[in-house]
Amino acid sequence: MDRMSTGTDRPVEIVPSVLPADMSRLGDEVVALEKAGVDRIHIDVMDGRFVPNLTFGPDVIAACRPHTSVPFEAHLMVDDPDGLLPRYVEAGCSTVIVHAESTRHLHRTLGRLHELGASAAVALNPATPPAAVEHVLDLCSMVLVMTVNPGFGGQDYIASMEPKIAAVRRIVVEGGWDCDVEVDGGISPSTVQGAARAGANVLVAGSALFRDPLGLEHAVTELRALAEQTRPTRGE
Repeated sequence: MDRMSTGTDRPVEIVPSVLPADMSRLGDEVVALEKAGVDRIHIDVMDGRFVPNLTFGPDVIAACRPHTSVPFEAHLMVDDPDGLLPRYVEAGCSTVIVHAESTRHLHRTLGRLHELGASAAVALNPATPPAAVEHVLDLCSMVLVMTVNPGFGGQDYIASMEPKIAAVRRIVVEGGWDCDVEVDGGISPSTVQGAARAGANVLVAGSALFRDPLGLEHAVTELRALAEQTRPTRGE
């Protein structure tokens, strides 16, 4: 892992969650997201155990993969994800996010993702401290700070997570790790600046994109502009 770049060098990325999309035409929805200028597509995988809902299996993702060239990231909100990792990589997810709370041997799980040829990332639930990832950052391309409790779309942004975002960013910067800081949950025009100011450069949004009355392209452009106006610069 290259340790020369830091979180302040990373570009802002707008990453839509497809959870609010029209499931009857998901292939068309990912095409529309690519046309709107998104950087990658975030797929929330829920197993009914780690979180209450059930969502996308690998076959659904594989069916969508040929419709767009935008990278896919799978956010595995599942118990014991290790056995599922090959399926989601084979389905076309170039990044796989596992929850620190979901696996007994986080370092081993991340190492397995590297063996499979995927970028490995770790998600932290609101109650999980930044220290949970401090000793695995050599294996991480990204740390995801949840700004809602996982399991449902459309929840309100938890602003008290901003000091935690800042703490994760500080660990990344001070260690010189080549690692994005992502946030997921309640991101909208009214909340994106707080997350970006705290140090997030990858911003997952769902409802705010799909419900924008001016359309997806406007929503993506607006979020990107707001984030770029407020994100920290080197040394801040």
